[in-house]
Amino acid sequence: MEVRWTGVERSKLGSPYAAFTLLLGVWSAQGLEMSVGKVPFLEAVNGSTVMLPCTYASCIGIKDLYFNWQYNDNGTMQKVCDAVIPTEDVVPDVKVFRERVEFIGKNHKNNISILIWNITFEDGGLYTCFGRNPKEKNKNHSAVFHLIVVDELRVVDNTLTIIIASAVGGAIAFLMAFMLLKNFTLFVLAKLEEKNKECLVSSSGIDNTENGLSGSKADSKPTPKKK
Repeated sequence: MEVRWTGVERSKLGSPYAAFTLLLGVWSAQGLEMSVGKVPFLEAVNGSTVMLPCTYASCIGIKDLYFNWQYNDNGTMQKVCDAVIPTEDVVPDVKVFRERVEFIGKNHKNNISILIWNITFEDGGLYTCFGRNPKEKNKNHSAVFHLIVVDELRVVDNTLTIIIASAVGGAIAFLMAFMLLKNFTLFVLAKLEEKNKECLVSSSGIDNTENGLSGSKADSKPTPKKK
């Protein structure tokens, strides 16, 4: 017997695929994230001690999260340290494979940062903080931090910035003073004009009285009768 698909049945067939797509998007949003902070680089003086920051986050939680730090040595990735975190808030047993490196994250607030003591120019380069969470099918996640080792920190010349800021501030102050002076001048002129109008009205009244115009004392004399 021939089976034909109707329009309703086709829509029912498409429904699971739409649901799967939605679940896949939600799953991706809840995946593990590794972060080395908003500024993924640091410039430090030779011989100083620096911290390489890294934290992880996962909306679905973790279980036996594997993480490590790796150093990019001219294209060859060298492991700096690694460990497995059974669950959140558990301090991991970290193995360190590089000298002068100390794990300081202790997994407090999902922190897995490391410290490098007495850095040398050979320590400069790219460091990768790597993580893999079995709860999301062991997908790999990583974030890169750039350590720059210098003889001395550069002194930033802020002269130009100060000049520009001073010029802008002076222009704004001048504009404000000009606007205040303009408003005050307009106010004074308006008052003077108003006073002149009052003087003109008063003067007009006096002139009318002296010249014997309508409404003055000269009009009060009776008109002589004709005989």
